[in-house]
Amino acid sequence: MSKNSTDSSNEAVLSSLDGFTTFSFGGRHIRFKAPYSLERYVDVVRWDDGYLVVLAKYRHNAEPEEEYIDLKPILDGLYIDSASFLKPIKSVRIA
Repeated sequence: MSKNSTDSSNEAVLSSLDGFTTFSFGGRHIRFKAPYSLERYVDVVRWDDGYLVVLAKYRHNAEPEEEYIDLKPILDGLYIDSASFLKPIKSVRIA
């Protein structure tokens, strides 16, 4: 696949609403508690096989801050095989 083509079937979506973070891929929507002052996710800086570096906007800071999300322990806690769930994901975008 060339860099110019996009395949949405390999793209996950990160969002936040009502105090929860949602990570969606392949028909699954995984929700977990977000930091109390999170307003929204701004951008995905890096996706590395279950580890996200994102820019997040918090109420207490005028500028977005770098935030880290490790999905593997969350998936494992939900009895989802993290290796097989995460393998097809090539990119993550903010909803």
